[in-house]
Amino acid sequence: MDNEFSGCKQVKVVSDSSDLINLEFIGEANAICWHRNLVGDFAELVSRLQLKEDLTEISMEDLSALRLSEEGAKAREVILNDFELLASSGASPSLNLIKAYQRDEELDFISTDVYSFHVDRSPVGTSTFLCTYHGAASDIIANDQAEQKIMIPEIREKLKALYDGPEEEFESFLEENYFDLHYQSKPGAKPLNLGTGHLWRLAVDHPEGKVLPCIHRAPQEKQNEYRLLMIC
Repeated sequence: MDNEFSGCKQVKVVSDSSDLINLEFIGEANAICWHRNLVGDFAELVSRLQLKEDLTEISMEDLSALRLSEEGAKAREVILNDFELLASSGASPSLNLIKAYQRDEELDFISTDVYSFHVDRSPVGTSTFLCTYHGAASDIIANDQAEQKIMIPEIREKLKALYDGPEEEFESFLEENYFDLHYQSKPGAKPLNLGTGHLWRLAVDHPEGKVLPCIHRAPQEKQNEYRLLMIC
């Protein structure tokens, strides 16, 4: 399948929902993309939805109640079908209208918000699914192009200075505060933008994982444009 993700060792591109859900991650591939060219007016959906907070979860009932043009209705049908697909596979999808995520500004030397490259962690076997229907899309980065922030000497020393406890529990402190989940891109790294309309499955850090978890980040939102994102 020839597309913008062809040739990327990190990404396995599939052409149907069954492969998206059921294929196993292998080797360097820790992201699976159901590559799609969607029909419908997703901008119309965004214009009709009501932003109540900077991040507002949209119920399928509220989505279904919108009065839309024919093209808007096509876009809605795509989202309803995606929601049903993910829910029937055992996931818990959430459709979010996003102006901005909350920023982590507590520490000036390390960020742990979703704008920072990070991996997801779970105590059980699972994956992260996401699709950007409108607005800026997320990025992923190859694991060898990023470095765990807690292993960068100057950051690690500042975390040790922040920590007030026995030395043997320092690593637990890093995990409990999610510092270990965050990464910094290396010089010359080339993040990959996930684009709009494609449904992605990303590998998660969990005990049964056979590949490295997928490092990803939320994008900087475009001015005066909301994102419409399904994620679980």
